[in-house]
Amino acid sequence: MKKNRLEAFSDGVLAIIITIMILEIKVPHGSEWAELKPLIPIFISYIFSFLYIGIYWGNHHHLLNSAKQVSPGILLSNLNLLFWLSLIPFATGWMGENHFTANTVALYGIILFISGLAFFILQKTIERNAHDIEALKLAFKNLNKKGTASSIGCLLAVLFAYISPIVSGIIFIIIAIVWLIPDKSIEKAIKEEEQ
Repeated sequence: MKKNRLEAFSDGVLAIIITIMILEIKVPHGSEWAELKPLIPIFISYIFSFLYIGIYWGNHHHLLNSAKQVSPGILLSNLNLLFWLSLIPFATGWMGENHFTANTVALYGIILFISGLAFFILQKTIERNAHDIEALKLAFKNLNKKGTASSIGCLLAVLFAYISPIVSGIIFIIIAIVWLIPDKSIEKAIKEEEQ
């Protein structure tokens, strides 16, 4: 299978995930501004999840660029990642509908943690099928550091969900900021090899 087919499939799944999340936000029947107030927690949880799906989309793209070819292991690892990401709309809706109560925030953190683990598994599988470039190995090492820090952050957010869900939200925001701009060192290393 060619990389572009895998990428197109993944892009489609991520687009559907985002679509499902926005369709879960029910439009109020009235036209007064006050009617939007109950939707604020739902909208905040949507923003979190939209941001995370966008981050995964961008980093997934950069990661796939490092693969020489798509192996069966990459296909399965990619499906594993997409499965866990597809659970985000459920956690998003539950968290928003219940105004960020402890259990809902904890579940959200657990799904983010497992999604991060699935991304790590995909990364390791791609590393075995990647171009043999020192700069690329360094880029993967840096990606591992960010992934480890993010995993610890998600676990802390799960614990803090029962102490202060606001702290969990702050942790989610910090993790998102760390990942918001994809690391271009992977693509840079591949371009250097092509020259």
